[in-house]
Amino acid sequence: MSKAVRFGGSEVLETRLPAWRSRLVLLGLFLAFGGLIARAAYLQIVSNDFLQEQGAKRMERTLPLPASRGTLMDRNNVVLAQSVPAQTIWYDGRRISQVPDAKLRELASVLGIKQPDRMIRQIRADAKKAFVYLDRQVDPDLANKARALKVPGLGFIVESKRYYPQGETMAHLVGFTSIEDRGQEGVELAFDQALTGENGERSVLRDRLGNIIEETRELRPPVNGQDMVLSVDADVQYIVLSELKKAVEQHKAKAAAAVVLDAKSGELLAMANIPTYDPNNRSDLHGGKLRNRVFTDMFEPGSTLKPFTVSLAMNEGKIKPTSKIDTGNGHLSIGPATIHDTKAHGLITVDEVIQFSSNIGTTKIALDLDRKDMWDFFHMVGFGQAPAISFPGSVAGRIRPWKTWRPIEQATMSYGHGISVSLIQLAQAYTIFANKGRFVPVSLIKHEDHNMPQGQQVISPDVAASMLHMLELASGPGGTAPRAQVQGYRVAGKTGTAHKQEGGRYINKYVSSYVGLAPVSDPRVIVAVMVDEPSTGVYYGGLVAAPVFSTIVKSVLTRLNVQPDAVGNGDQLRKMVQAPAPEAM
Repeated sequence: MSKAVRFGGSEVLETRLPAWRSRLVLLGLFLAFGGLIARAAYLQIVSNDFLQEQGAKRMERTLPLPASRGTLMDRNNVVLAQSVPAQTIWYDGRRISQVPDAKLRELASVLGIKQPDRMIRQIRADAKKAFVYLDRQVDPDLANKARALKVPGLGFIVESKRYYPQGETMAHLVGFTSIEDRGQEGVELAFDQALTGENGERSVLRDRLGNIIEETRELRPPVNGQDMVLSVDADVQYIVLSELKKAVEQHKAKAAAAVVLDAKSGELLAMANIPTYDPNNRSDLHGGKLRNRVFTDMFEPGSTLKPFTVSLAMNEGKIKPTSKIDTGNGHLSIGPATIHDTKAHGLITVDEVIQFSSNIGTTKIALDLDRKDMWDFFHMVGFGQAPAISFPGSVAGRIRPWKTWRPIEQATMSYGHGISVSLIQLAQAYTIFANKGRFVPVSLIKHEDHNMPQGQQVISPDVAASMLHMLELASGPGGTAPRAQVQGYRVAGKTGTAHKQEGGRYINKYVSSYVGLAPVSDPRVIVAVMVDEPSTGVYYGGLVAAPVFSTIVKSVLTRLNVQPDAVGNGDQLRKMVQAPAPEAM
């Protein structure tokens, strides 16, 4: 039997260790595992709420819950502006910058981006940015097609955008919003606070890439914007815009504007400008097209102001409709200046001063009035102050302080020169002739039947009736605007033709205007028309603006089912082929 071989021949390996040392190591291992178990239990049970709260703070984010902007409607509940679903597309430059060019070109094609190479260069330049907008207010269908491409780093945010079903027809009235859904022009700006509402808040959990993985709770619900019913009538608005387009084309004019008011309530039924624009096309929202001439443009009203001077004199008892005014040979000198009529009218009545649009007759009436009384009266009918509706860009116009008036200035202001107004002010002022002497301010909001404005009494009912008769004469065969006549309806109004100023001097450019109301027996609408710089050689208000008034009134009264009050005047209208007597300028 052989002897056992010594292991390795090492004395160290053959040495026996004490048993307590192995037990000590084993005990240490048990204690270490016990500590880990205790720590795990502590974290999972005792500190669970604290740890979850800390984790949430690192992953939880508060995001807005957008409030829906209020809907705008016309008086018949036709939608003029509403918010529709849309999406914002953004990208994480750190991830999308690694996407091949071919894939990015496909994305550009889906989104309709016309310069894909430029988009790609921008994406490459944003390689270190975590959030960059790619496209805003994208239609949901296009956004879904872009999402289907599964481009790494591409993100989507649900939002809304403003849509205007009436397009250019309502552009200047309704206006438009910014990309952030804030009012920029028109009613959208004027009532922005009421339409906007208040955003809510929600709490979400995001992963390390910024993706929402869970919506935890709603912190505050959104308060949607207020829906608003405007006074405007979409059908009347379409009529007005169509007629303005025809007038601008016919007279090769620079621009045109028109206003239609409800004669009783002052409600704005229509307000249009040419040129116009489409608020749905953001690339078109710039330049002179945005200019709302009805509210922002000041011009000398010319002869359309004569009825106010004469009305004041009648209201103060200085003249009567039958009073005689000697206009002489058509020339009147005041100091070094001379006032002209288009021809010598001689001795005429006050009725005929308005009918023939006599500058001299109006001047003689005005010079018998107190300057301050004239200034006060002009202010009472809304001149020299911005309209109460506070439409964006509204101007106050210009009336010089009465203390500085010289006789020639008082004279020229009496027939609409040396004073500036806006078209909305002019239309609003004519409410005194439609409401028995009461001035009714313009309103953009539809009135309820029980909340009709009473207005302020400015002149007596008898004076208003007398002036209405004079204005009817002025729009008849012997006046300056027979072309304002409307078959079946009696109309009353006044023409205006004024030189424009450039550099402080009058030049041979004109503003042709007409303001009138119908039907005379019970006025329902007031229509004011202004054509800026007609360039075909015809520029008198009776030839340029009055026919536009006629076609608008005919369509509007038919639309409103107003019964005719002058049946049988068709033969008279057919005989009006000659030009009317031009008013003095």
